[in-house]
Amino acid sequence: MTDDPPFNPALLPAGFVDRLPPEAEAEAAGVETLMRVFAAHGYDRVTPPLLEFEETLLSGSGAAVAEQTFRLMDPDTRRMMALRPDMTPQIARIAATRLPDVPRPLRLAYAGPCILMDSSRGDGERQISQAGVELIGPDQPEADAEIVAIAAECLATLGVQGVSFDLTMPSLTTALVDAGRFDGHVRGMLMRALDRKDAAAVARHGGELAPVLIRLLHAAGPAHGALAELAAVDLPPVVRAHSVRLAATVAAIEARVPGIRLTVDPVEFRGWQYHTGVCVSVYAAGQREELGRGGRYLSNNDEPACGLTLRPDIILRAAPPLPCRTRVFLPWGTPPEVGGALRAGGYATVSALGDEGDAGAEARRLSCTLVVVDGQPVPVDGI
Repeated sequence: MTDDPPFNPALLPAGFVDRLPPEAEAEAAGVETLMRVFAAHGYDRVTPPLLEFEETLLSGSGAAVAEQTFRLMDPDTRRMMALRPDMTPQIARIAATRLPDVPRPLRLAYAGPCILMDSSRGDGERQISQAGVELIGPDQPEADAEIVAIAAECLATLGVQGVSFDLTMPSLTTALVDAGRFDGHVRGMLMRALDRKDAAAVARHGGELAPVLIRLLHAAGPAHGALAELAAVDLPPVVRAHSVRLAATVAAIEARVPGIRLTVDPVEFRGWQYHTGVCVSVYAAGQREELGRGGRYLSNNDEPACGLTLRPDIILRAAPPLPCRTRVFLPWGTPPEVGGALRAGGYATVSALGDEGDAGAEARRLSCTLVVVDGQPVPVDGI
């Protein structure tokens, strides 16, 4: 005998959910909308596997996602395998090992599910969907601007309102802290203080750099004001180079997407730790979660690259509902060509599988708003 309650077959592990109608269809349609925009800009689709050998998936830029990675043993080879938590390292691998001779710049697009160890991103989900683009080869502001412009077009196509792009430069913060030559313990406390935007703790641990770091903490905001404040700060030459690149990227984005809403946070450095330059997070008014994130990194063979990954599931919560196909009930005996013509016209047809008697009642039961009468679709409520 056991006191354990009976197992519920509908119970799923924490962070995993079933996508039911109409949400599953809406997400699939949203992903395909994103992929069409990517393809229109010359990005070719690739489909990496969900599962790879651990030493492959977690090499190069993939090392930064090791703590978010589920692992299991391959029963055939007895080697450890890993489920991807992020698709960007896989695209870096493909570019370096499968497409090394393809002319650069190399433009690749992708979409698929990823599995996270925990829900630290704040949305509570551990199986997430991703769709994104990677631009591999050039290291210039215009490349960074291209991925932001494509993301802006994607969100506009889906009708998302109040979109803003938050630009950061993690390498600026680390270069500035490195210039201070802090010992490991103090450096760790200072980085945690910066991460929390805790000016008092920065003042305690920042030493001679504290006034500069606190000034940068308060520089975050609309792009032009933040860049003006950043330009006025006395920075070492190696750090100044990062701020100059950040300003050049802002200018390139605004040239490509006039009127785009940009903010800059010069001290922000969260995200996947493989990023090496300008990074971007995407937000929408009234939406707490990130719609996407990306930035500049090095591919597996140290080739410059930049990309941006969107979250279709979150985007669709911020976007107007996508139109669903109108459902038409086909009573028993409806000629096949009638149904074919309706499907070609964008309708979804639901065929009777036998003589249902009252076609109108059956159509209502199956959530159809139209029913075929004498070869033509008519409103169910009208019969």
